Amino acid sequence: MAVVSGRGVADATWSDEADLPPPEWGRPPMAAGPRAVLGGVLVAAVLVAGRVLVAPHVRFPRLQGWATVFVAICVQALPFLVFGAAVSAAIASFVPEGFWRRALPRRPALAVPAAGVAGAVLPGCECASVPVASGLMARGVTPAAALAFLLSSPAINPVVLVATAVAFRGHPEMVAARFVASLLVSVVAGWVWLRFGRGDWLRIPARAPATRTRRWAGFAAALRHDLLHTGGLLVAGAAVAATLSVLVPAAYMARVAGIPWLSVVVLGVLAVVMSICSEADAFVATSLTQFSTTAKLAFLVIGPMVDLKLIALQAGTFGARFALRFAPLTFLLGIGVSALVGRVLL
Repeated sequence: MAVVSGRGVADATWSDEADLPPPEWGRPPMAAGPRAVLGGVLVAAVLVAGRVLVAPHVRFPRLQGWATVFVAICVQALPFLVFGAAVSAAIASFVPEGFWRRALPRRPALAVPAAGVAGAVLPGCECASVPVASGLMARGVTPAAALAFLLSSPAINPVVLVATAVAFRGHPEMVAARFVASLLVSVVAGWVWLRFGRGDWLRIPARAPATRTRRWAGFAAALRHDLLHTGGLLVAGAAVAATLSVLVPAAYMARVAGIPWLSVVVLGVLAVVMSICSEADAFVATSLTQFSTTAKLAFLVIGPMVDLKLIALQAGTFGARFALRFAPLTFLLGIGVSALVGRVLL
């Protein structure tokens, strides 16, 4: 049995098998993934058909504008969403988590930035990062390092950075700023937890070793869950962004956007409320044209690290005492670091 504290894990002996959902999670493994992908393709087809066949016949200009923004966000973001969900499910199911315990430095203070950087090469959405981080802790990884990985993986992985480059075409500085700010927030949050975190604030669920068969079942279940769950959040986020673009008076948005510190906080709060998948949030950020690039950076940094669905996932996985402390810490760091990096790089 492992003894877990906020500073590390002692006397842990674990299997190198990956942690996976129990087999009773759903349908047979080889059918779930293709069905989820087919569902995503059908959603995209319906969106495009609606925009081409229905929208031109709508005589309300605001509704036409809403449909244009909504469909544009969904269609641009969907390929990144599907690819990110597939890679995330594969990593969670087939990469032995014992690998990370061996690969990370033994000293916790060094393991935190190493885990943060590791998030740059492992695609995954924020929904997947919580169970992966839990599994890393259960396998003996220092909790602070696992938390740094939890924050960085959905924020700076290749899929997210490519999506950001596509959304902010012609502005590579936004990609660089997102990478630097997100990595800084993840590392600093890990160090703060390493210094001040307490073992009784963090509940680490027990994990059962997985067989080869359960790996495929876990892959299918994770892919289906990520596509359906994050796809729904993408649609909701696109609807909110489209609604803001046509209903909120331009003069009001201009007044808020014209106050630098307030605009950063407002878009930070909006990222928490909208809870958009990190593979898609850049396309929503580009639609918020009234706001400065620094405010958009705060939206991109905070969204993958702290939002309503993540707070619920963290509370359910690690306990409410953890979520009530870690979520505000991450939000405040996101606001401060985004303002600083935006001032320097943007």
